Amino acid sequence: MNKTLKIDSVEIADCVLRFRDARPHVHCITNSVAQRFTANVLLAAGATPSMTIAEEEVGDFVQMADALLINLGTMDTQRSNAVDRAITAANEDHTPWALDPVFVQASPIRLDLAIRLLSRKPTLMRCNAPELAALSGADVANKTLGEISNQIGTTIALTGAIDCVSSTNGAAEIRNGSPTMDRITAMGCALTALIAGFLGVEEAPHTAAISALVLFGLAGELAESKARGPGSFVPHFLDALANVNKDEIEKGAKVQ
Repeated sequence: MNKTLKIDSVEIADCVLRFRDARPHVHCITNSVAQRFTANVLLAAGATPSMTIAEEEVGDFVQMADALLINLGTMDTQRSNAVDRAITAANEDHTPWALDPVFVQASPIRLDLAIRLLSRKPTLMRCNAPELAALSGADVANKTLGEISNQIGTTIALTGAIDCVSSTNGAAEIRNGSPTMDRITAMGCALTALIAGFLGVEEAPHTAAISALVLFGLAGELAESKARGPGSFVPHFLDALANVNKDEIEKGAKVQ
């Protein structure tokens, strides 16, 4: 790992409060499985989602938005065309955008698309280790995340049992979260949308990503303490996203 990012829990709490005050508009081109949950996560956290994939209007929606999410979970012709139009609009307006290269290791066509999108310079990419290995051509376990981040040319939020954010400024580990989160459909997709929203209110991508990961993970911990299983976890999770307060963030953030 490269040098440690210096960000404390007070900065993270401040970023979360600014996010809630700003209520950023996040335009999401995401997979069909994730749309409803992603919208609910953004609304609970304090953001405003939009979801159109109509090529003739997606550029107008991106121009109104504070941030853009591109998720490759279910790619069809309509979504592929919308992705190109949306990224063009975002880059023209200097709107931050996040890439979620879902399952690129499973499909050469999907991998080629993700590599092409990386060349268009996303503000941040959120992925897991197998996805990052496929994109970078490197064994993530044997190559520092900082080297891969520099190779790809964007800030990376690598999620797993321990989350890590890496940029040219350094890297940080985030240890918030709940094991039940792995049993909920579209949890990772919704997380990337939330990170995108934070990119819309925080200029430093690593600060935006760390703050979103802490908020998301803390909400998971609070939900875990009340839920009896995955079914009851989701409503408690959404409530926690909406209600976790400054003191809970400052005391509960696990960043190093």
